[in-house]
Amino acid sequence: MFLAKVLGSVVSTIKHPAYHGTKLMVVQPVKPSGEAEGASMLAVDTVGAGAGETVLVLREGRSAGEILNLREPPIRSIIVGTVDHINIVKDEA
Repeated sequence: MFLAKVLGSVVSTIKHPAYHGTKLMVVQPVKPSGEAEGASMLAVDTVGAGAGETVLVLREGRSAGEILNLREPPIRSIIVGTVDHINIVKDEA
């Protein structure tokens, strides 16, 4: 699971049946500081996320299948939570 920033949505008129009824979002992995980290990707939205929001993305096909109630989905990344706040505590040892 990783943090990501939602960049926007994707509209597709022709897609695999497993994607029917889902909302596809473009997400950019980010560090807790908000700095971009790695390449952007598509993720299925299950929480109603919008552009500019920080989200938790699960990147594991079997778990995505469990969440979407699909046996063997062609889905790898799924948005599973919206992040309200990140609190970083540094160890002063």
